[in-house]
Amino acid sequence: MGNRLSKIATRTGDKGTTGLGDGSRTGKDSVRIHAIGEVDELNSHIGLLLCEPMPDDLREELVAIQHDLFDLGGELCIPGYQMLKEEHVARLDALLEKYNATLPALTEFILPAGSRAASLAHVCRTVCRRAERSIVTLGNQETIHDHPRQYVNRLSDLMFVLSRVLNRFAGGSDVLWRHDRKRG
Repeated sequence: MGNRLSKIATRTGDKGTTGLGDGSRTGKDSVRIHAIGEVDELNSHIGLLLCEPMPDDLREELVAIQHDLFDLGGELCIPGYQMLKEEHVARLDALLEKYNATLPALTEFILPAGSRAASLAHVCRTVCRRAERSIVTLGNQETIHDHPRQYVNRLSDLMFVLSRVLNRFAGGSDVLWRHDRKRG
């Protein structure tokens, strides 16, 4: 890996193409590169979220998710390759169950607000949904495995739940949408 990363500015992309993990080249505007970029952006936003105060176990789980997202980028970078498996999706399902069990039932929609950490989790959720749309688009054009799509679908749900957890951790609660407010 060290030799591959020893020269960052290679100039090989100056004409609008980039190399994939299998050695082939594709346009920087290809659907595959969009999906890789969306996953990379999501990982960066989770990195920003990790700068905020949060429970230690949640921090460790988010770091593990960052590693999964890096693996997902690798899977998307090598056509036909598989890195995410059923156990990755199952781990997110378990986290959803764990954290959702600590929350009161929702009776109203919530706004993406509250503490800074909760708001950043909402940003992660929306970027995750965009990554999911890009992965679905890629899957409609090329054959990819099911687990990347399933993983980001679960992860966006988890980020919603974590936003609620983080609001409570900061001493607040959900910011409810007021459907009965005066409009005008």
